[in-house]
Amino acid sequence: MITTIGNVRTRCWQGLSLAGLLWCSAALAATSDSTVLLRVEGAVKTQLALTAADLAQMPRSTAQFERDGETNTYEGVLLYDILVKAGVPLGREMPGKPMASYILATASDGYQVVFAIPEVDPAFEGARVLVADKRDGGPLLGVQKPLQLIAPQDKLHARSMWSLAKIEVVRLRP
Repeated sequence: MITTIGNVRTRCWQGLSLAGLLWCSAALAATSDSTVLLRVEGAVKTQLALTAADLAQMPRSTAQFERDGETNTYEGVLLYDILVKAGVPLGREMPGKPMASYILATASDGYQVVFAIPEVDPAFEGARVLVADKRDGGPLLGVQKPLQLIAPQDKLHARSMWSLAKIEVVRLRP
């Protein structure tokens, strides 16, 4: 039998012994730690399937984000650092064909936004676009999970999307 969150929960409720509860807690924790939160695909040297544990081991950053008069502090990994991990040409490697590339971010509901690669590269513009997994020191709100893309430099916040699921690097000129 394949272990899924659903059948682990079912087995947990079937036997409520102390040992059973401990096993269930460990199984649920292990399942959620290994769940892929973000896929990085397209014109990258290394395609990525990042889990919460992977993101926790990457360099961390924060960003202040104001919406509707409320300011929140988000924590996560810079989109730039994820691109570096995927082997996307950046900095001095970028001039030429890689300049005609962009990042297509997709949410789990199909909502999509675009960033030019030089926009997030510190050697060019260096916007601090954040792939956030924490809000104000705690978890994201339910609607924001598993990840929220934060673009604090944008005057309109349409690119700060909830439920980020995939980053695709698209090269316009092969």
